[in-house]
Amino acid sequence: MNKIPDIGFGLWKVSPQDCRDVVIEAIKAGYRHFDCAADYGNEQQVGDGLKAAFDQGLVAREDLWITSKLWNSYHHPDHVEAACQKSMTDLGLDYLDLYLIHFPIALAYVPIETRYPAEWLVDPEAENPVMQRASVPLHETWAALEKLVDKGLVRQIGVCNYISGLVHDLMSYARIKPAMLQIEAHPYLTQEKLIRLATQYGIPVTAFSPLAALSYVELDMAGQADSVLTEAVVSQAAAAHGKTPAQIVLRWAIQRGTAIIPKSSNPQRMRENLALTDFALSESEMADISALNANRRFNDPGEFCEGAFGLFNPIYD
Repeated sequence: MNKIPDIGFGLWKVSPQDCRDVVIEAIKAGYRHFDCAADYGNEQQVGDGLKAAFDQGLVAREDLWITSKLWNSYHHPDHVEAACQKSMTDLGLDYLDLYLIHFPIALAYVPIETRYPAEWLVDPEAENPVMQRASVPLHETWAALEKLVDKGLVRQIGVCNYISGLVHDLMSYARIKPAMLQIEAHPYLTQEKLIRLATQYGIPVTAFSPLAALSYVELDMAGQADSVLTEAVVSQAAAAHGKTPAQIVLRWAIQRGTAIIPKSSNPQRMRENLALTDFALSESEMADISALNANRRFNDPGEFCEGAFGLFNPIYD
């Protein structure tokens, strides 16, 4: 596959025990992009689902776009290829379509054989477990990703959770330009300046958590009252188009030019999340939904790292 599909399937928070069957069901529903990461702790089970789909003739490898991500603990150039190879082995693949720097955060190295996924803490068994930063410049990590492309292990490389300043910096030194910027984006966090900058540089954008708080309620990082799906402008558009509120919010996302990676384990909702191409929102509907922006970020290391991992670690100002 030469181009990332507009609508992909996110594997964050899909439990390992369910993952194989969820992947098969998603392929049957029509998904061709799967967004994975070492940190999700389920790549081996994703690989089991992919193998079963290949064996059943549901899809061929070349028909899929598989994304994975380099975790924070493996930023040093000495560890990048091993981390990539581990993801490829778990996924049962001999190449990745896209490999992303997961966060612009370098953490102390944890060997794969010691603990995997490494997660955020350098030693969770310590008396006072904390995050520990590592002194690894992002340009060194990027150069190591470029070598993965040179070796044919990955087709394209990109970044997640970058801000505008980091994008400018990356574009000043990248030998291989980033093929993707993946960021949190939804009606409560429209990220218009960052998306405009990426477009100016010719970098496509993927929006994660496109349904906003829905991904974070179960983590106690958001409440039911934070749901964008109950906003009046969303409900009105849903009624006008005969679509669900979720379909309206997802349509808003792809209509503004971003790819999206919603997640659902429910087969009906899987198909609903794909059914976005038979209608379009009007300019006024798009503007009304965009006006919901409150710069409300749900996935913010500056909020969750200190309480959960013992280190104040903001990356967004």
